[in-house]
Amino acid sequence: MPRVVLDMNDRRPVWAMPEWVSERIRDALPSGWQLEVLATETDGSGDGAARVSADVLEAVTEAEVYLGYGIAESLLEAAPVLRWVHSGAAGVGSSLTAAMVASSVLFTNSAGVHAPPMAETVLGMILYFGRGLDLALAGQRQGRWRQEPFYQADSPVGELSDATVGLVGFGGVGREVARRVASLGARVIAAKHRPPRAGEANLEPVAGGGALGSRIELLHGPSALDAVLRESDVVVVCAPETAKTRGLIDDRALGLMKDDALLINVGRGKIIHESALVEALSEGRIRGAGLDVFAHEPLPEDHALWSLPNVLLTPHVSAVTGGFWAREARLIVDNLERYFAHEPLLNLVDKGAGY
Repeated sequence: MPRVVLDMNDRRPVWAMPEWVSERIRDALPSGWQLEVLATETDGSGDGAARVSADVLEAVTEAEVYLGYGIAESLLEAAPVLRWVHSGAAGVGSSLTAAMVASSVLFTNSAGVHAPPMAETVLGMILYFGRGLDLALAGQRQGRWRQEPFYQADSPVGELSDATVGLVGFGGVGREVARRVASLGARVIAAKHRPPRAGEANLEPVAGGGALGSRIELLHGPSALDAVLRESDVVVVCAPETAKTRGLIDDRALGLMKDDALLINVGRGKIIHESALVEALSEGRIRGAGLDVFAHEPLPEDHALWSLPNVLLTPHVSAVTGGFWAREARLIVDNLERYFAHEPLLNLVDKGAGY
């Protein structure tokens, strides 16, 4: 009997899988298919734990489909009839092992499922600095009524409708960020890896973007990143970590940014050269940084980023929300229907490109 293994019993309460999820997946299976739901706790943080316990290896020996968090190499080796694996995580770096890249197994991820809460975190970070809440918090901690930083001629407090928000990466998260900031009047530009196809416009509509057909200007080619860095008042990094993006935001890149610009990272920590960022922030070469991801996590207690006054840190929690399972279950069920109909799957990972 063909089998689907559901291994998504996350140990963190906010991500705990409701009972209705397995019921909905079971209802989506054709007659004769079996769903095996594993009770063992797993960990979907980061790219997924990709942990392999004895019961997981036993369950996948006859599985055709595996739904979990991260795909370990040993799992592929233990599942000779496996045809499709899905990860509840958006990141795929730790799952793209040599065995995975060489395998014919279809690999899908949850890119876009996490995008709405991540985009709202970005918006919160933009407004935190843009409306001077960092200045207010500094005064509050000192017990002082400090209006002076707001009243100065060079006050950093402004309006989002006067700003250009630049996106490094234009996948699911980038699009959700664009929707939100465009609805508040911001100009949006995005550096996109893939060049436009023949006849494809460089202006993309922002669905739900508000203000009379707001558009995102898509930039391509080797100069796209530099243009985003030079023109933007806020640079949002929301690209995946790949060989091409690792270390992308280095000292040279930071040097192209405006001295009153913000840098926000909800992509992956290793995309930014952290020592170069610390130096730029310490010297006031950029206004501030909102960071949810770091090169090494947890961020070491003695790291300089903890003590910089122009930094807002969150501990890799930008995707946390109670709304995850509604979107994740819908993605899984949609893909099950596509799988059984022999149609292309949503969120199919390009193993060669790394995302």
